[in-house]
Amino acid sequence: MLIAGLLALPNLYGESEALQLSRRDRALFDAASVTEFEGVLNGAHIPFDESFVDDDGHLWIRFSDVSNQLAARDLIQSRYEGQFAIATTFASRAPEWINRLGLEPMSLGLDLRGGIYIVYEVDVNGAVQQLLQRMERDFRKALRDAKLQYEDVTVSGTVTQIRLRNAAQTEAALAALRKYDSTLSIEPGAEAGLLVAQLTSDQIKQREDFSIQQNITALNNRVNALGVAEPVIQRQGLNRIAVQLPGIQDASEVVRLLGKVATLEFRLVDTVNSPLEAQRSGRAPLGTKLYKERNGSPVLLQREVIATGEQLIDASFAPSQGEPAVSVKLDSRGGEEMLRTTRENLGRPMAVVFIEKEREQVDRDGQKVVIDRSKEEVISVATIRGVFSNNFQITGLSAMEGSELAKLLRAGALAAPIYIVEQRLIGPSLGRDNIERGFKALLMGMAALFAFMLVYYRVFGIVASVVLIANVILITALLSLFKAALTLPGIAGIVLTVGMAVDANILIYERIREELRNGNSPLASINAGFERAFSAIVDSNVTTLIAGIMLFAFGTGPIKGFAVVLNLGILTSMFTALVGSRVLLHLIYGRRRRVERLAI
Repeated sequence: MLIAGLLALPNLYGESEALQLSRRDRALFDAASVTEFEGVLNGAHIPFDESFVDDDGHLWIRFSDVSNQLAARDLIQSRYEGQFAIATTFASRAPEWINRLGLEPMSLGLDLRGGIYIVYEVDVNGAVQQLLQRMERDFRKALRDAKLQYEDVTVSGTVTQIRLRNAAQTEAALAALRKYDSTLSIEPGAEAGLLVAQLTSDQIKQREDFSIQQNITALNNRVNALGVAEPVIQRQGLNRIAVQLPGIQDASEVVRLLGKVATLEFRLVDTVNSPLEAQRSGRAPLGTKLYKERNGSPVLLQREVIATGEQLIDASFAPSQGEPAVSVKLDSRGGEEMLRTTRENLGRPMAVVFIEKEREQVDRDGQKVVIDRSKEEVISVATIRGVFSNNFQITGLSAMEGSELAKLLRAGALAAPIYIVEQRLIGPSLGRDNIERGFKALLMGMAALFAFMLVYYRVFGIVASVVLIANVILITALLSLFKAALTLPGIAGIVLTVGMAVDANILIYERIREELRNGNSPLASINAGFERAFSAIVDSNVTTLIAGIMLFAFGTGPIKGFAVVLNLGILTSMFTALVGSRVLLHLIYGRRRRVERLAI
């Protein structure tokens, strides 16, 4: 209980509104920066409680209310014009010694903390079409590599048709395409020289599931850039993703960042022609395309793509030979092309192009029109130092840039476009009101239980009340320890658990009363009451626990939050009723040499 009390202690101090600032140039804040921002806020007469720099180099500023928090955010945005990423969030009021121990309060769900709730619909059909388009390109390449002539490769629905110029090469073409992908169903068509490749229902389902899971990974990485505490991103139904961002109040910035569709391309750099000349004339030489690096410098790249983000399996940041490096892993087809390219181009530079696409709604002639915008940027240029295939490293970056590039490569791109189908902004004042009402319900419920138990069971009722308080402390400690998000249904789960915990004490106390009526001694009655009530308590709690586990396994959002608290409450109530009550009763009566009667 001492350990549980220490874990639950940060929750007594609560949280206050705060701003978290990080530099867009990835530099860290120092003491001079803190002094500068304090002077800016004092000059604008915006009161704040505290400002400090955390271990990650982010600047935090705490406020006493939402109005000052939002006023400070608007002031910093207007004065520094996008130099900083600003997240509206919350910071604990706990003393420094608690923070040094690594103790944190339980995280609060969206309905209690306030924030943004967005539901995205994933274009899974678009993901399947992307796969078919890639198959079309790969089929053409496989036939060219096998020196087999074809008239056309066309895609219709989930079927790809290949028309050969020479029907006598049908078997050779089948062998070449099946070697490319043995999992595909490729058969001769009804006409001579026609081959038909069709995706099976399992392959379509796998592609749809992959696109949703990859999008969840990409969204997670993008949310991390916002500095959001305890975000919740999970699949909802067949083709939707629910995103909960507690503490964030700037919906426009979030929607802009999360909704981008992006991809990656690896291309060789053209070292023959001048990129400055191409930029001046506005025309790139034949077979090349003009791009810009992050610093605005022009760079000419060859039009032929070596590999794309779709072929990326994994990426990680790991220093190599004393310098930062990003390790990249491609699939087998991407690895084969990379092997051929590096073998033929040793010593030449290769570039990584990051391509972002956005869908915007604009007004044209009084009508809402959806348009797509595309942004292409070279994020890395490195020299090919050796022959490699599906595993290689990208060097020439700083440690901060390497870590960021690994995240970009890992999440890369959304595997399929996503569109908002629901968006809600929940104010923090509503969350505070929910907390106050839930806390009031808990206090009133416990007060009524204490009164009933005290009147009906006297000293034993006092023991039951102490045990109930211990039960709430244990639940709070476990929620803080496991970082489980507390929602409004979770508060309802705590209130319900308190009522259920009394049931176990009542079963034990009624057994003790029965033993006393049968003429047993007081101490023997206490022991017999606990032993004989044990099986009934365990059975009733196990059946409830089964229901709670099912709620957690199949529920989403608030239902899952309620299930977490319910299951933890069942376990803690069994411990406090069977162990805590017995310890306290033996502490009261067990030290006496002779007990005449029990106050029950």
